[in-house]
Amino acid sequence: MNLTIHNTFLPADDPEASLGFWRDTMGFEVRNDVGYGEMRWITVGPPGQPQTSIVLHPPAIDPGLTDDEKRVIAELMAKGSYASIVLSSPDVDEAFDQVQKNGADVVQEPTDQPYGLRDCAFRDPAGNMVRINQAI
Repeated sequence: MNLTIHNTFLPADDPEASLGFWRDTMGFEVRNDVGYGEMRWITVGPPGQPQTSIVLHPPAIDPGLTDDEKRVIAELMAKGSYASIVLSSPDVDEAFDQVQKNGADVVQEPTDQPYGLRDCAFRDPAGNMVRINQAI
């Protein structure tokens, strides 16, 4: 079996702020921007990797969710513990400097981890954890 990650989904409660982060801070391309009523789905991806995309979507829009479930999702997003993504770079320090220079919310500066990675971490405007790692 030959599988490729095509799309992953991250919640975005402020589409414009999320678009600014992923396009302007992270340097991703905007591949699709679709609205439906007050909802908006934005697809972004790294240049040169058209097969891999992140879909920024409205959180808690599933009509099957109860009000309590929607409240829990909002609380988890506010804490930054609802969703995450791990990216990689051949030079995590260079990537960190670029992302930090653009004003991202730094969670962790580049650090050598005991499990063999060097990584750093940021939060996007929706509170999603964005880790960037580099194999040592």
